[in-house]
Amino acid sequence: MTDLEQKIRDVVRLSDGRVSIAIELPSHCIQIGGDRPYSAASLIKIPILLEGFRQSEEGKISLNEQITIPKESRVGGAGVLAALSEEVSLTMEDLFTLMIIVSDNTATNVLVDRLTPEAIQSFCHSLNLKQTKLLRKMLDFDAIKQGFNNHTSALDILSCLKLMDRSPIYSQNSREKMLRILHHQQFTNKLPAKMDRESVFVANKTGELPGVEHDCAIMKIGNKTAYIAVLIDGLGKNSSGKDTIAHIGKLIFDFIISE
Repeated sequence: MTDLEQKIRDVVRLSDGRVSIAIELPSHCIQIGGDRPYSAASLIKIPILLEGFRQSEEGKISLNEQITIPKESRVGGAGVLAALSEEVSLTMEDLFTLMIIVSDNTATNVLVDRLTPEAIQSFCHSLNLKQTKLLRKMLDFDAIKQGFNNHTSALDILSCLKLMDRSPIYSQNSREKMLRILHHQQFTNKLPAKMDRESVFVANKTGELPGVEHDCAIMKIGNKTAYIAVLIDGLGKNSSGKDTIAHIGKLIFDFIISE
């Protein structure tokens, strides 16, 4: 066990939630319960983004396609579209951006309809994402009452991050666009919270529900890249989960800087 892994395990032991971690560093990997299924929360938006850009590569959709979003299709929770007073028309690329950087639930649901849930789930299956399941749209409380929920795991999300950053199934232009979207993330109070943002490139996506705190990130310092996924549930207070994830992010940042 490396010194970094021991420090991370010490942080995990102090958490009041159930913590799952998958990390790939330039020199080695760290995994703590990485294949355990969790409620995905907004991390489900990562495979939606990947499937969207895959369909764009195949010409099934255009990122420039304009989609009109009527008021009746809007849902609450995270995002900005639900708060707009008028009907709005946005490009697919705009919707992907809103889905990630402000975790917009309306944008997500519009994209799920356009891409189709079947295509998104088939894509997850093709990647052998064993725990990732899209079973409902955002804020579909009827589906939740019937026991349908979205799930994923730290290892599945780690696979998605690596695919986004370096897979040949995407063009360099698509990979750069996806990374740029995640880099403009507005929620940076978890993994990147204690990093020196002047010296590191971070592209991350968070997820949260009552008692649940997740974050995943691609971190680049010079020619070194780290892929990180931390999922926590069973929290008494969500704030403690945010602190745990931020502490883990700082440990990884310090390790890569000094490596």
